Amino acid sequence: MQNIWKNVIDMPPVWLLIFMALTWGQIAVYNPGAYDNALADLSGWALIAGGLLLAFACFRSFRRHATSIVPRNTPSELIITGPYRFSRNPIYLADAMILLGFVLLLGSVLGLALVAIFMMLIQTRFIIGEEMGMRAEFGEVFDHYCLTTRRWL
Repeated sequence: MQNIWKNVIDMPPVWLLIFMALTWGQIAVYNPGAYDNALADLSGWALIAGGLLLAFACFRSFRRHATSIVPRNTPSELIITGPYRFSRNPIYLADAMILLGFVLLLGSVLGLALVAIFMMLIQTRFIIGEEMGMRAEFGEVFDHYCLTTRRWL
């Protein structure tokens, strides 16, 4: 059961779906400050589209470099091109963009807090451990990359 939790359920896309479901449930139960305006809708769709495009560009980078995209697996190559020039974690950034876009589309003010909680969860459950593995694998090259490229954006 532990392997199923770690290898299937405890994965960033599953956490994204959980937080989207929490947002959906939150607006059904209690949605103070609810809003509905065209700018929020347009921004929401733009963030979702941008997040999907960013994730696709990252998947292409992993494929081009023939390295592991699976969270908690240390890749065989350090990718520092494409979206990785601007963020050390652009796939996680894409997930946060998608969640924020969803929150805006639903008109959930409280959902904004869920985006921050989601980002903290991703950082503690995935990013910190992955960066430790990358530091062990790539040493000073990764340290230099960390100095020149932000974790999120």
